[in-house]
Amino acid sequence: MAGESSDPFSTGATLPALRYAEPCANLPADRSLDLADVVSIALCNNPQTREVWASSRAQAAQVGVSQASYLPDVSASASENRSTPGTNQRSLGLSLSYLLYDFGARAANLDYARQLLAAASATQDSTVQALFLAVVQAYYQTHATQAAFEAASVSEHAAQESFAAAKARHQAGSATPADKFAAQTAYSQATLNRITADGALKIARGNLANLLGLDANRQVNLAAHRPDGHENEISGNFEQNIAALIEQARQHRPDLQAAAALVKAAESTTEAARAAGKPAVSLVAATSQNNNSGINTHSSSLGVSLSVPLFSGYAPTYRIRAAEAQTETRQAQFERLRLQVALDVWTAYQNLITATQNRLTTADLLSSAEQSERVALGRYKAGAGIILDVLNAQNALASARQQRIQATFNWNISRATLARAMGSLDTDFLQTLPARTSGENVRKTHQP
Repeated sequence: MAGESSDPFSTGATLPALRYAEPCANLPADRSLDLADVVSIALCNNPQTREVWASSRAQAAQVGVSQASYLPDVSASASENRSTPGTNQRSLGLSLSYLLYDFGARAANLDYARQLLAAASATQDSTVQALFLAVVQAYYQTHATQAAFEAASVSEHAAQESFAAAKARHQAGSATPADKFAAQTAYSQATLNRITADGALKIARGNLANLLGLDANRQVNLAAHRPDGHENEISGNFEQNIAALIEQARQHRPDLQAAAALVKAAESTTEAARAAGKPAVSLVAATSQNNNSGINTHSSSLGVSLSVPLFSGYAPTYRIRAAEAQTETRQAQFERLRLQVALDVWTAYQNLITATQNRLTTADLLSSAEQSERVALGRYKAGAGIILDVLNAQNALASARQQRIQATFNWNISRATLARAMGSLDTDFLQTLPARTSGENVRKTHQP
């Protein structure tokens, strides 16, 4: 009856499904991955999801253990003894014990197991959302480092062009050796920046592969940027009253739901500890058949058993005190997390507002820096400017490119972080995120 994979109480049916991902599939080898693909693969392959799922199944089985106390215990026994000279004794027996009433101990233990299952399910949800956010961050970080590498390559090419111009003017006698050496230094520095950016890109790709449940050296091909209508959105649906956002977060945050379930579980433990010191009434029945040297005897019994605990050395009293203190601890943890949820939402919201303003400002910064660099280089090639103006303009442009990349990355991550703080980070949220963090081609003039 106790089959290895059986589930008589259907406790497994109460487990929440992993609602964030489609059914697991092998990593596509013939196409590049977009953000939805990356998240789905990570939630399928990352060991964290399997760990929390197994933990939830284990707790669901504990609910079955508690439910089993509502059923009778039936056992059979058989024995055969042989002694000399020539005495044989055989006995067969069947006994039944059924707990009728225990002042709520069984109910408290069952509610305790169910609340722990609710906490485990909410913890599973919270873990999945944390992994979800980590994957989104790694995805955008990979694209940001890719954009930074491209920007560093463009800056290196521009520095090479300036060095060639300074070298040509020096050879023509219209520039000093200092111009040539300054341009050469800037070119070498740009090369170093490009090499550093290439290393950061490889590290970001390794981190993303790790979150996908792959070895860090496994190549993951990401889809190229496809501009969409979300590139110039501000904060979208998050432009709401902050108090309403906090209240919404408190209703949906899975870690807060897990904390609330743990409070109820602690309360059930207290009730079980109180009931453990009270009487228990059970129905008992037994039947047996004995054969002793050819003489058969049969006996049966049916009755009600009353068990009254009288004294256990004050252990029940201290169990109750410990359970009450544990309940207070869980309540304090719940209140602390409840306040933390408000802080998380407030911080994430303010970060999103700041990131939005920075993103708009860096668009203007990049546009003006590009124009300044073109003018400075044109004047120098025409013999009307100095190399210092060109190098300053190129440094300002390189800095503006990096700030634009970082601002767009921060904007995307701030949106995902706010969704995580509100407990609403799921596949539906992916539809509001652009496919890439850079938002523009660094090899072309930026169009805001």
